Amino acid sequence: MIGALQAEHAYLRPVLFHSPYEAACAFVIAHRMRIEQGRAIRARIAALCGEPFEVPGATVHAFPSPQVLRRQASLPGVDAEKLSRLHGIADAALDGRLDRARLRAMPVAEAYADVKRLRGIGDFFATAIVLRGAGRTDALPDEPITRAGIRRLYALPHDPSPADLARISAPWAPYRMWCSVLIHATQRRWRAAGGAQRSPQSAPRHRPPVRTSSSSHSST
Repeated sequence: MIGALQAEHAYLRPVLFHSPYEAACAFVIAHRMRIEQGRAIRARIAALCGEPFEVPGATVHAFPSPQVLRRQASLPGVDAEKLSRLHGIADAALDGRLDRARLRAMPVAEAYADVKRLRGIGDFFATAIVLRGAGRTDALPDEPITRAGIRRLYALPHDPSPADLARISAPWAPYRMWCSVLIHATQRRWRAAGGAQRSPQSAPRHRPPVRTSSSSHSST
């Protein structure tokens, strides 16, 4: 199943945020907005107070560091409540709570619980910060689109239970998070096509082996 999905998605692997800190800021800023809106606001914030870098033909700006973000009394496109949440995230980053190595070293459930102590961070955001911010590669996110994809692709008669998820995802180790992104992506495509998209189960069962290198095992 995973081999078929890799072929259909051109060996897609998840792109990480630059840091758990930036992941948390991105989710807070874009809460209840379209993805494009959140990106545009982050770009304006970066241009306003982020560090500039010269690249061939352009000047780009990094998202502001926690020290700089904490000093901002206002930000474009950010209301007072979101600004308060961003200040809390900056404080946590300065205290070391959003350190990537720290979140990777903790048990996954403990990392989720710790990140959820931040104001405005619930279950979904906590999962994304730990997995897509800290770069945990072998944790399985428990979210509805992935569960629906697993049910459809593995022809389950009901929503997968925790035991089902553990059993089905066991062969995906040590890249269960990457594999879950493939499931999520194909389920979204299937829904966008009105449920008429060909199931990967009908794809050829034999695929060329996936070539890996030392860089492909990196989660940064």
